[in-house]
Amino acid sequence: MSDPNSPTRFNEEKATYTVRGGGEAPDLAAGVAAIRNVLKTLPARPGVYRMQDARGDVLYVGKARALKNRVTNYTQVDRLPKRLQRMVAQTRSMTIVTTNNEAEALLLEAQLIKRFRPAYNVLLRDDKSFPFILLRADHDFPRIQKHRGARRAKGNYYGPFASAGSVNNTLNALQKLFLLRSCTDGFFKTRDRPCLLYQIKRCSAPCVGRISQADYAELVGDAKDFLAGKSTKVQTKLGAQMTEAAEAMDFELAAVLRDRLKALTFIQGTQAINAEGVGDADVFALACRDGVMGIQAFFIRGGQNWGHRSFFPAHTNDVPEDEVLTSFLTQFYEEVPPARNVLLDRELPEGALLSEALAERAGYKVALSVPQRGDRRRLMEQAKRNAVEALDRRLAESTTQAKLLREVADLFELPEPPNRIEIYDNSHIQGTNALGAMVVAGPEGFRKGQYRKFNIKQAATDDDFAMMREVFGRRFARAQAEDPDRDAGDWPDLVLIDGGRGQLNAAKGVLEDMGIEDVCLVGVAKGPHHGREGREVFHLMDGRELTLPVNSPVLFYLQRLRDEVHRFAIGAHRQKRAKAIGASPLDEVPGIGPARKKALLMHFGTARSVRGASLDDLKKAPGVSAAVAQQVYDFYHSR
Repeated sequence: MSDPNSPTRFNEEKATYTVRGGGEAPDLAAGVAAIRNVLKTLPARPGVYRMQDARGDVLYVGKARALKNRVTNYTQVDRLPKRLQRMVAQTRSMTIVTTNNEAEALLLEAQLIKRFRPAYNVLLRDDKSFPFILLRADHDFPRIQKHRGARRAKGNYYGPFASAGSVNNTLNALQKLFLLRSCTDGFFKTRDRPCLLYQIKRCSAPCVGRISQADYAELVGDAKDFLAGKSTKVQTKLGAQMTEAAEAMDFELAAVLRDRLKALTFIQGTQAINAEGVGDADVFALACRDGVMGIQAFFIRGGQNWGHRSFFPAHTNDVPEDEVLTSFLTQFYEEVPPARNVLLDRELPEGALLSEALAERAGYKVALSVPQRGDRRRLMEQAKRNAVEALDRRLAESTTQAKLLREVADLFELPEPPNRIEIYDNSHIQGTNALGAMVVAGPEGFRKGQYRKFNIKQAATDDDFAMMREVFGRRFARAQAEDPDRDAGDWPDLVLIDGGRGQLNAAKGVLEDMGIEDVCLVGVAKGPHHGREGREVFHLMDGRELTLPVNSPVLFYLQRLRDEVHRFAIGAHRQKRAKAIGASPLDEVPGIGPARKKALLMHFGTARSVRGASLDDLKKAPGVSAAVAQQVYDFYHSR
């Protein structure tokens, strides 16, 4: 039996173990000693290693074909770049995970990077899920819809699309072209007459029998052909049908087919990038300038351009471009299924390994290649040009943003430009569905992944000051517990509060009670003429009030921050209100699902009647067993 106090902890089932070195001082010698202590028990097998500091926070995640050989390199500090020397100096322990092969190690590395977001790894900043078009296959009349997240529903998925805008535009055009329903199954069942979409010729109204199942299935087949890249086949078919209808003097049908052909032409006309003949491909090109790297991605499916997006990975200083692109691709394809062809603007040293790993994850062959001629070469040249232009815009915006943040620091007397700005607001209607909202901004813009909403639990929801105290108490109590040393980058350099002196004093009092006195708080209130933009008053902690010229760029920037938290708070409040409107008292009864809730409501009429029903009456409800009836009765009568 292993000693639990041993510096090595090993889990044979997961092939994972952690080795701890001695010493806490953040110096290079201590880091090297910790790594050498790991080497004593390190196997020469494929796997993934995690460098950790004295607190156990992950500094770096790496993979290796032979772990012992790879980790040995970190003890040869003279050969390491300055960035890795700093990492070694902070390292105090390592966690090792062995794998069956290097491809598995590459996939695991991407998972762990996305999970821990280490300070010394290249990070994909914009890693939110991409939208897809889903053509469902679990209904006699399949629904077409936008889809994000896990692909659990049965059907055909088409994507990814670069943005919600691109998928919405395509969906709108597809509805005009193929007249497929977009409503939910519940809405579909309850219709007794066509909805507005039928009237504006964007649905064939299968809910009320305006189209047969066979004819609807034909529309579904046409949609699948089009989304698979067979647009010419669909266009020819529609053209022949329109001609046939016109010759038969059925001008109404001919007009409908004409409108559908116009929709098809619209979709083809919006293909700003000529991808004809490319088939299914993801295209990536990297541009670098002044230590900043940008990656342009094109998504081509069936020869159609489904959008493009620019990415700007973090932590790329002193990292080779090939390594940045490889790390980006492994993280990007963590959630997004790869195309069968991935076109790159350069050969990657680990291209074969990356191809093997992607194929293992996707379940089909994925080829990485550098186009040399023809349509693919022209497409790559366009991607390169877009990458350079996007990087130029990014650098220009960064310069402007940096200047704005310097001026903000001067305005509020901060020691340096703020790296993290938090903005707070409350939202409610006469005290109902109250919540607080926090948005976060920094040098790179809004950090939407770090937005937070706070459901008000303790404060009186008609007391804005008490609500603000609760929000600040919860936010900064958590910050003190999770990051007391403030080295994770989650503490704000500047806090803006949408409100006047009262809200500012409420927040200030909370922080003072918690012993936090070095966070700059500013209240942003409308001036005496509330309807006039540009008259905002900024309340400072020392009692001063500031105003800015109406044409000040700093004022515009601060207004934009305030407007963003206002938008987020109102949106979150509306979602909460909508959920409350659809809620039922029966939702509180444990063990009562949608089917039994519906059965009870159909039998008794209202939730109040269910609450007042006797046990015998509950047992008479269809679909409600004696045990469930007893459970409902006890819930309402034993409290």
